[in-house]
Amino acid sequence: MIVTPSEESIASNHDCRAALARSFQGVRWSMTRCSQGLRVLCGALFLAGLLAGCEQAEDPRVLVLRGSTMGTNYSVQIVEPSAALDRDALAEQINARLADITTLMSTYQPGSELSRFNNADVTEWFLVSPELEAVVEAAQAVSEASAGAFDVTVGPLVNLWGFGPSPRIEDLPSAGDIQAARARVGWRQLEVQAQPPALRKSRPDLYVDLSAIAKGYAVDQLAGLVESHGIVDYLVEIGGELRGRGVNGHGEPWRIAIERPDAGQRAVFQVVALRDLGMATSGDYRNFVEIDGQRYSHTIDPATGRPVGHRLASVTVLADDCMQADAWATALLVLGPERGLALAEQRGLAALFIEHAREAADGDAFVTQATAAFGALSVSH
Repeated sequence: MIVTPSEESIASNHDCRAALARSFQGVRWSMTRCSQGLRVLCGALFLAGLLAGCEQAEDPRVLVLRGSTMGTNYSVQIVEPSAALDRDALAEQINARLADITTLMSTYQPGSELSRFNNADVTEWFLVSPELEAVVEAAQAVSEASAGAFDVTVGPLVNLWGFGPSPRIEDLPSAGDIQAARARVGWRQLEVQAQPPALRKSRPDLYVDLSAIAKGYAVDQLAGLVESHGIVDYLVEIGGELRGRGVNGHGEPWRIAIERPDAGQRAVFQVVALRDLGMATSGDYRNFVEIDGQRYSHTIDPATGRPVGHRLASVTVLADDCMQADAWATALLVLGPERGLALAEQRGLAALFIEHAREAADGDAFVTQATAAFGALSVSH
């Protein structure tokens, strides 16, 4: 099935220009400026993979708090906040909570707890915070359920292919280099225990990167923080991962637009209604390298040590919490359209698969497949 947004629904919105000097063609937005992440349409519609810090038209019904974190931006929208809510205090709490998570889980901060574990030249148990233990435990559970398609130890391969902190590569890695990096990769080489909270490597040069799950965890943490203030209608987003509860400023479910997975343009592909759920999208269309005319995705298959080569362009997952949606979106993207869909159906996951069409005779380059659970939870615009 090919799904595209109606021209009428798109044309009814106002202009929104992308930050980073990248225009978003074919869609009119209600925001004046947005950076990469999600975007709000008419104060209610978000584009997964496209808002993070939007400057919104004045709306007394909605309080918007925004800032930077984890190399991207965040946005917290609260509908009709109580007059008793101390907005400055809440903003400070949000920033402090995000700073705490970064200090625990960043691979870019040498002094973070995760970096200290990665740099420790030991194979003994390494005591960590309960938070880091909980996120690694959740990651390991998805790794086991996906037969290793999701693997937080894949960092050496990601770096080898030029998608880590190092500069982008100009030549393909050699077979020997790939084999050497693969020896350092494998979720079974990482152990986790809850009491006392600790991690252990089976080899001292194991490298753990939580970038495919930590943003989802942070979204859930901000959602809990917002709810602790008695707020029941909100939407939290960090770098394209989000969680919504209740209704938007118009009294309707939050409407989230999934981006068309096309590197050459930015447009709405499909809209879903989000209420009391987390949502994450992984795709191959924004972060890639081209070498000798061949495109290589940033999504690395731990089983081969190479970027995925199937036709799957993006996967969107809905789940009770954003951390699970975040991890499973990556796992299913690695697995591809056939194996990913089969596993998602087997586990009852709500997932939408957008695949590059083999033939585009009807003028569209994509086809979609969705699990039964996704159809039950989402509502097209």
